[in-house]
Amino acid sequence: MREIILDTETTGLDPKEGHRIVEIGCVELVNSIPTGRTWHCYLNPERDMPEQAFAVHGLSAEFLGDKPLFADKADEFLDFVESAMLVIHNAKFDFGFLNAELGWASKPLLTWDRIVDTLALARRRHPGSPASLDALCRRYGIDLSGRDLHGALLDCRLLAGVYVELVGGKQARLELAGNGAQQADTAGNAVTVTPRATPLPSRLTAEEREAHHAFVASLGEDAIWRRYE
Repeated sequence: MREIILDTETTGLDPKEGHRIVEIGCVELVNSIPTGRTWHCYLNPERDMPEQAFAVHGLSAEFLGDKPLFADKADEFLDFVESAMLVIHNAKFDFGFLNAELGWASKPLLTWDRIVDTLALARRRHPGSPASLDALCRRYGIDLSGRDLHGALLDCRLLAGVYVELVGGKQARLELAGNGAQQADTAGNAVTVTPRATPLPSRLTAEEREAHHAFVASLGEDAIWRRYE
């Protein structure tokens, strides 16, 4: 399953008051594991940057002045997210801004049925506990040392770690194990795998085994499963 962790930075709190998106970050997950594919851009909001917003993300009007307009990047953004589920923290905020920008650019709008709100997930899983991204990173032991200011792509990477913990955590540990093995190989260290002296017994029941054989038989003589029976 393909999912996109998504975050935005803006000039303020409400697009109806003339506020705009100034940064978009996306991180691709497949089966809850980051693939390494990302999409990121800064955007010219064609307006000033309020002090309150600058204090959050540190993006000045001067820095953004030569960046592309949202309308110039809208097709590229839509191509990257395609039909994937969008995983967003406090999703109503980003969803509202993205659809406002897409509407102004005369592009197709996003639909709420493809949104996963990690704020809602966190409140259901940890009722009564702080559910900000910072609080969730601290709860799950995710490193926040590089987050002096908000940044869309950095926050996406942090949220990716939080999300896999919210939905179970197994994939997060799998990813960390994979990264560790990769680092060991890069450093020239041998990775030793010791097989069990006695294989673990099968957990399949007789009924499950018979049902599987019946299913494979229904697939015909050329079924790939027959090679492993």
